[in-house]
Amino acid sequence: MNNIAAFFDIDGTLFRNSLMIEHFKKLIKYEVIDPSIWYNKIKPVFEEWDKRYGDFDDYLEALGRVYIDELKGVNKSYIEFIASQVININGDMVYRYSRDRIEWHKSQKHKVFFISGSPDFLVSKMAEKYGATEYRGTTYLVDENNNFTGKIKKMWNSDNKQKTLAKFLDKYNVDLKKSYAYGDTTGDLSMLQIVGNPVAINPNRKFLLDIRKDENLCNKITIIIERKDVIYKLKSDVEIL
Repeated sequence: MNNIAAFFDIDGTLFRNSLMIEHFKKLIKYEVIDPSIWYNKIKPVFEEWDKRYGDFDDYLEALGRVYIDELKGVNKSYIEFIASQVININGDMVYRYSRDRIEWHKSQKHKVFFISGSPDFLVSKMAEKYGATEYRGTTYLVDENNNFTGKIKKMWNSDNKQKTLAKFLDKYNVDLKKSYAYGDTTGDLSMLQIVGNPVAINPNRKFLLDIRKDENLCNKITIIIERKDVIYKLKSDVEIL
């Protein structure tokens, strides 16, 4: 029995953007969210990041707050229809390295798990598209009428990802020393720390600094940078400017 697993974050690790951001754009297009919300609440933060004065996490956090609030009361079936459009149109917008690694793991009969902070109704469709064994995402709770309540069970921090990981380990009797994990931010840190083959993909500055604080992780990690049509493999002591 092959007990080797590969754990993948999605946003920034497989997908070259945020699934939630792409879904947010489609919600505006389908008039679920008023376009003025973007201009009044999100655009200023986006422009700060786009000009490289602000931080992407600040932009994502601002959009996430509005996203959750605007989905309150909307029926899940309609949201899932729009989520399907996101995956159909944008689902191939992934890093070549990550896509190739998923295919390699599957060819080796490894278990492939997606653990993402994106909404579960988006993560499920990416998992189906790329043939993941199982997935977990942030759960958006619904009421008795299948309408979103505005409450969530988040999956974007390291602690929650670790708890989910533990459940997969028990269920599939995973050999951690031979297994792999792929991530791009500190939310993926616990996932990378426990496997024998951790890979950081386009890590942000904070994540890279956290990696360096962990000597064990630092000694075994592979750092991948993908830009344009070039994939770089770096050492963990790469100079940070």
